[in-house]
Amino acid sequence: MDSEKDFIEKSELVVSGSSKWEAPSNIALVKYWGKFGAQYPQNPSLSFTLSQCVTQTSIAYKPKENQLSEFSFDFTFEGEPTPSFHPKIETFLERIAPYVPFVKNHHLAIESSNSFPHSSGIASSASGMSALALGIMSIEKAGNPSMSEAYFLKKASFLARLGSGSAARSIQGPMVSWGVSDVIEGSSDLYGTPLSSALHPVFQDYQDTILLIDKGQKKVSSTLGHNLMKNHPYSATRFEQARTNVKLLKPILASGDLDAFVSLVESEALTLHALMMASEPYFILMHPNTLQVINKVWAYRKETQSALCFTLDAGANVHLLYPKSEKDVVLKFIKDELASYCQKNQFIEDQIGNGAKKL
Repeated sequence: MDSEKDFIEKSELVVSGSSKWEAPSNIALVKYWGKFGAQYPQNPSLSFTLSQCVTQTSIAYKPKENQLSEFSFDFTFEGEPTPSFHPKIETFLERIAPYVPFVKNHHLAIESSNSFPHSSGIASSASGMSALALGIMSIEKAGNPSMSEAYFLKKASFLARLGSGSAARSIQGPMVSWGVSDVIEGSSDLYGTPLSSALHPVFQDYQDTILLIDKGQKKVSSTLGHNLMKNHPYSATRFEQARTNVKLLKPILASGDLDAFVSLVESEALTLHALMMASEPYFILMHPNTLQVINKVWAYRKETQSALCFTLDAGANVHLLYPKSEKDVVLKFIKDELASYCQKNQFIEDQIGNGAKKL
């Protein structure tokens, strides 16, 4: 079992260079909702790594000229200076500085862009923070070229977690757990762990079509939602349910039992939103069109015996999961029946992916 001390970089390295990383979003099948301490999860979660919903982030780094400021960085998003992101980046740098003290010695020129709408419930913080963490690990690697890939990826996940909990699951793929679980070897609260057990062939190219019900900023941030679990009347039961569901999902993923997969994944999605509705204060992130889509999916499945199912993140958008063998018919159903519930009829075709890559 690693500890935080294992990730402390002691050398005060000063280097110049640049790196560019592409990191994917992920969609949790078993949800993480509720955290404690320094971004530790109250329960284990298990996610699909996505393929097309990605953040690309480049970092140019050089020795800092102004030693008076603690951190020195520029940030552009989609080619535009974005001061509104600065507080989040500064908080992230403050959190990771004990483990990568060299961030204080360098000026960082950070440029980032998404392949999908920011803050719309497609876990942009997961892909964004994991891409940023990988870039910072590239600085450490420049000063320590002999670093193993395993340590590089593990520490990148560890750092990403300090920016956004779910970012811990966006470094690798195709299935990643985060949070200690009795049934997942190497699982940890400190970083994400790729599932080492066999994945049934049906899941190896599983599809995720994301219906963009609402592309706007969420009314309630995930951070606030997580904090409301601290005094939630159902928190203890929920955390135990999630631990049980991780145990149940692991053999489902190995056996390819699609009926059991559909049942567990949809239950998890609805539980997440039920927890929001039972919080104090309570809130609802689903929209009327989210519910329309869910009912249409249930009717379609009953009529066709399809394995199509839905899941939701902390937002209004709907992730439709289904085997690649059903892709043509499901996409026709989406275009004919569901696209009209999306903002400007928009949806994103995605599928399971293998994690981040250096560009």
